[in-house]
Amino acid sequence: MKNLEIAQIFERIADILEFKGENRFKINAYRKASRIIGSLSEDIEHIHKENRLMDIPGVGSGIAEKIAEFLDTGKMSKYEETMKGIEEGLIKLMDISGIGPSTLRTIHKELGIKDIDGLEKAASEGRLQVLKGMGEKKEENILRGIRLFKESQKRISIGTALPLVKEIIESLKKKTGIKEIEAAGSLRRMKETVGDIDILASGSNGKEIISAFVNLPIVKEVLSSGETKGSVIAEGNIQVDLRVVERESFGAALQYFTGSKLHNIHLRDMAKRLGLKISEYGIFKGDKKIGGEKEEDIYSELGLLWIPPELREDRGEIEAAKEKRLPNLVSIKDIKGDFHVHSNWSDGAEPIEEVVERAKSLEYQYIAITDHSKSTKIANGLTEERLSKQIREIRELNKKIKGIKILSGSEVDIKTDGTLDFPEKLLKELDIVVASIHIGFKEDEETITNRIISAMRNPYVNIIAHPTGRLISSREPYKLNIKRMFEVAVETGTAIEINAYYDRLDLNDVHCQMAKEMGVKMAIGTDAHHISQLSMMEYGIGIARRGWLEKKDLINTMSYSELLNWLD
Repeated sequence: MKNLEIAQIFERIADILEFKGENRFKINAYRKASRIIGSLSEDIEHIHKENRLMDIPGVGSGIAEKIAEFLDTGKMSKYEETMKGIEEGLIKLMDISGIGPSTLRTIHKELGIKDIDGLEKAASEGRLQVLKGMGEKKEENILRGIRLFKESQKRISIGTALPLVKEIIESLKKKTGIKEIEAAGSLRRMKETVGDIDILASGSNGKEIISAFVNLPIVKEVLSSGETKGSVIAEGNIQVDLRVVERESFGAALQYFTGSKLHNIHLRDMAKRLGLKISEYGIFKGDKKIGGEKEEDIYSELGLLWIPPELREDRGEIEAAKEKRLPNLVSIKDIKGDFHVHSNWSDGAEPIEEVVERAKSLEYQYIAITDHSKSTKIANGLTEERLSKQIREIRELNKKIKGIKILSGSEVDIKTDGTLDFPEKLLKELDIVVASIHIGFKEDEETITNRIISAMRNPYVNIIAHPTGRLISSREPYKLNIKRMFEVAVETGTAIEINAYYDRLDLNDVHCQMAKEMGVKMAIGTDAHHISQLSMMEYGIGIARRGWLEKKDLINTMSYSELLNWLD
């Protein structure tokens, strides 16, 4: 799939145009196309072959021509034209938190900075803070952004890794008829980012399986190809390794290569005390192999319940398995609806009816439409008048569409003084209110915490969205007293969101576990801006499971009637 590659090209064109001060309409068109194409679940090459590019929401004739040109020739003349005279390293600086187009223009013009090394050196020497519109605090934020950016470049987002692995596994199943094949490592444990990608398979025809793997269309470069192991660079410059083991050792190898390191060390210490030995080939008593074909063998021989991969971080899961008190983790089949979805009324791609039909295909009982409020102007936030009109449209659609309920909602901005973007009289008309912070990220902990608490004390607020404000790739969480937020959430009956968008995954797993222990209700929201992004519920489920959450901990698992009682 070239979806991600094309999305990145359009995003880069938008970056360059913004740096040059070009027309805002053009910039937004490229950014929207990037967001939509990057989230498509269908291979854009298939769409192109069937002449359906302009069926993609947000893709007009101009964008479609550029996509077709790239898919047909491997080049995009508009990108080359836009990049003329611009060094890639310079534009890449806008990927760093705190570096917007105007800031980049200033530092490039005044200091001649053109890459990350030059920027870091200038900031470390205090040369940025003297520039107009900068200051010491902004310089500190840029240095922090550089550190975060460098760290993020070492990891692969689950939003990139998981679709890639699914495509590889599905292709290999079709080509080789292989039955046992799974992702391993931190991806199987559903960590928000992964360092590398490992896939494990079983079979006696290892050479044939490896050959099929290294010859997949997504492979850009073959690093190694042997009898039982292959290593490639796939699209997106991502390294993927495939190991093939004998069937009788598949379970032991899967357990071994899933990890985590600390979890495995703990298991091996237990085995040693019992006179046993664990390896990637099986579990042994002396020289006798007593298990290993199934992963459950390893745990049962140690007197443990099988532990779901998401819990394997040595955070108490082994003790819980020994005492038979592991949580019954929530699963995707438990989800009855999504509470954070955007339509083309604000910055989403599709009309409400299309969003609802996709939600219906997922067998949801309900879907909440939560477009942005008026303060988020960049996202075409709704005014009071437009929101009232949208409420009326949703009421009409509820009469028309059967088999699913549409909740009229809003993602309402929490303003800097803690008040909300809409008056209570209007909020009262909504079925569900999701409150969130979009400005003032750099305020101190007390101010940020009090803003969120103020919103939770509003009688019409049901959910706090992306509560720490982090972007995994580029923005650290703002300063927030998490424990205090949870205490007030319990007091007010407010749910806290797990934002399932892959670059947010906010709250994280550790905070989810803390919320569970404190009795906080959680809500998974995809923050979908395109109907294909509704599938990101899977990432939210992954975080929920890593946080030990069960069906009872999430309001998404409630039936529609149960949800109405909770909202009341």
